Amino acid sequence: MRILVINGPNLNLLGTREPEIYGSDTLEDISVRCRQRAEAHGHEVDFKQSNHEGVIVEWIQQAIGSVDAIVINAAAYTHTSVAIHDALRAYEGYKLELHISNPHLREPFRHVSYVSPAVDAVVAGLGVDAYVHAIEAICSLPMGE
Repeated sequence: MRILVINGPNLNLLGTREPEIYGSDTLEDISVRCRQRAEAHGHEVDFKQSNHEGVIVEWIQQAIGSVDAIVINAAAYTHTSVAIHDALRAYEGYKLELHISNPHLREPFRHVSYVSPAVDAVVAGLGVDAYVHAIEAICSLPMGE
């Protein structure tokens, strides 16, 4: 099984940006842990990050027919991007929305997600461990066995 993990804007700053919210792990640290967990199940993870909405839309479109599942932390685009919502709706594989923090405990503008209506599941508020939990959850689905 192939799993695509997509990370949105500013997540490249993990480890230094607001460590009281996001912790001290870098995106590379998280990527290594996700790959190791997927490989333990015999699966593959492609881990990407972009600050550009159109690039994220293109990655989702390219995943159609070539990737079994998408984990997406759209970051700030979660609350603004109809384009990412529409791309996710076009992708027919399993989709999981991920947030390091719990958006519902933060500013009111973060309470609305354009991503949630287009995905199968949401993981939020578990810190950076949410990524490994998401990979594990996908690997435990019938398609991942």
